[in-house]
Amino acid sequence: MLQSHLLVETVQLKTDDTLLMLNSAADPLTTLALQRLHVGTLTLAEDSIVTIQRFMQESRRASAAPPPRVRHVPFHDYILHHAAANTDIAAMNLLYQPGNSWMLYGLHVGAYALRPGGQLYVTGARDRGILTIAKRMQELFGNVETLEISKGHRVLRSLRCEQPTLESIAAAIPPLSIFAATKLDEGTRMLLDALEVRVTDRALDLGCGVGHLGLHIARRATKGYVTMVDASLAAVAAAQQAITESGLSNIRVLASDGIKELQERHFTLVVTNPPFHQGGLQGTQTAEQFIREAAHVLAPRGRFYLVANRFLKYEPVLRSCFTLVEEVAGDSRYKVLRAMNLPGTRGQGG
Repeated sequence: MLQSHLLVETVQLKTDDTLLMLNSAADPLTTLALQRLHVGTLTLAEDSIVTIQRFMQESRRASAAPPPRVRHVPFHDYILHHAAANTDIAAMNLLYQPGNSWMLYGLHVGAYALRPGGQLYVTGARDRGILTIAKRMQELFGNVETLEISKGHRVLRSLRCEQPTLESIAAAIPPLSIFAATKLDEGTRMLLDALEVRVTDRALDLGCGVGHLGLHIARRATKGYVTMVDASLAAVAAAQQAITESGLSNIRVLASDGIKELQERHFTLVVTNPPFHQGGLQGTQTAEQFIREAAHVLAPRGRFYLVANRFLKYEPVLRSCFTLVEEVAGDSRYKVLRAMNLPGTRGQGG
């Protein structure tokens, strides 16, 4: 049995169930729910707009329109906008959670959402902390059982025995941790030190997170503007709050999968500190997407800056898209790369 299908093999859905997926819309259980919940409701409490868009595309291929019983709500503020005790089943796959705080937050959302007799299912591997999560489920629900063990992965279930109160859940809910939310990470600091910002720059921050890079640029590009984008709704909300607190008027943030939601396509400066870890997965796909998109939207003589772990080999992709690629800062752990397309020339991938 494949790990990704453990919930499909374990969760028993009735046609009239209400199912809440806790930042786990990519789990195959969502596809099963579309087939089974003929009169029920599937709620995707999801942070990633990429995951939601992919799911909706797949659901459209299965039918003429998105099924009306499916709805999407942002994962990070579910409790603020939804009533308690209205869900039969909640499910979470630890693979898709960016960190421990997201897992604990998901447990509390499940406890808040489930009606008495409702069930919370959680699946994950030992190296993703499933045994620790089992202890937290016992503390929160007063019960937990292991339904399945397969190749180091488990499926756990807890039952909601009492109706939760908004006050008790809200008081105990842990905050979500967003990358570098409270202080600059070393890579971003190195990029800021190497970054050349001009007063008239039209800048784009790809994968902005909480907005450190974009705010830095906006303070210096006083006759220009900054657009920040991120696929994480929690990050976009945090960046918007930082913009509001800064008082700056030449910066905005959008929820977008890279440049897909942008109308502006001629930036003089593009920057990124792309994610390397996404949930329990590692990969360079997002960074390579950002590189190709930067080449597409960068004006002639525009500058593209990228910071990355030194062992990540982004130079070949950069050279396929830009005519000039150079390292402008670095140490044993990180490197800052700058790329440009000079007038009259194009990179192989541009």
